[in-house]
Amino acid sequence: MIPLAEIRAARDRIAGAALRTPLVRLEVEAPAEIWLKLENLQPIGSFKIRGASNRMSLAPREEIARGVWTASAGNMAQGVAWNAKRLGVPCTVVVPDTAPETKRAAIQRLGARIIAVPFAEWFEVFRTRTYPGLDGLFVHAFSDAAVMAGNGTIGLEILEDLPAVDAIVIPYGGGGLAAGIASAVRQLAPRILCYAAEVDTAAPLAPSLAAGEPRATAHRVSFVDGIGGPFVFPEMFALARDLLAGSLVSPLVEVAAAVRLLAERARVVAEGAGATPVAAALSGKAGTGRVVCVVSGGNIDTAKLATILSGGVP
Repeated sequence: MIPLAEIRAARDRIAGAALRTPLVRLEVEAPAEIWLKLENLQPIGSFKIRGASNRMSLAPREEIARGVWTASAGNMAQGVAWNAKRLGVPCTVVVPDTAPETKRAAIQRLGARIIAVPFAEWFEVFRTRTYPGLDGLFVHAFSDAAVMAGNGTIGLEILEDLPAVDAIVIPYGGGGLAAGIASAVRQLAPRILCYAAEVDTAAPLAPSLAAGEPRATAHRVSFVDGIGGPFVFPEMFALARDLLAGSLVSPLVEVAAAVRLLAERARVVAEGAGATPVAAALSGKAGTGRVVCVVSGGNIDTAKLATILSGGVP
């Protein structure tokens, strides 16, 4: 797991970039007492600013000066681009051609160059950590100790604000968010259960945990674009197996209902990935105690949000 000292050092390091986000009660009838960790309120609308800021702060200045790049569906791209703009260095982002327009527009507003590629080619960059013609510092979206340490600062804040929490439900994409938070929690309060949250259109972790080894699974692109993929990376599976109590998988329709409920009842705009933990908690999958749901981001296309608020599933 990520050492607690590194997570605490990351908190000091990113203090000028990432916000300490609020933890608020969701007033709704549910099997559990649900709390929301509102990472959608970060300057880029996502928790990714934490890991990106920590990783880039640790990089040698001469490496940063050559520019930075990442592969991302949109949120890590914004985290890297936000920091690159602040440092005055060029930034390039490799995105899947299915990336939502809201996220693409945000990346461009931050001054980054976008390279759009087919989903399979984009996903392969996470394994190879290379892309033709790109140089400088590569910031991996999840499989990087410094990125995970930055993400782990969320765990510190949750435990300080709600020590009596029973479970924490965390969106699972590449696994860097879950591994970071669970590392902090395991070392400070090992009684607390940390769960991954997946959507059934792209849920490779659940069958991998059941099999005891990484497994590939069917993958369908949906409005839940911030999490999910065709398989779990081996090094991330090892962390998930050791740190997480399991994976809670929700149907796409329940995730859409959670997006709608958050907007209508809590006035919280969450993207699909950010609402997936709430969908799991509302169904009772995370138990009946105090459950914190990490609302990882709020970068959802307005047209998709409008469809969801009208009762549909985009």
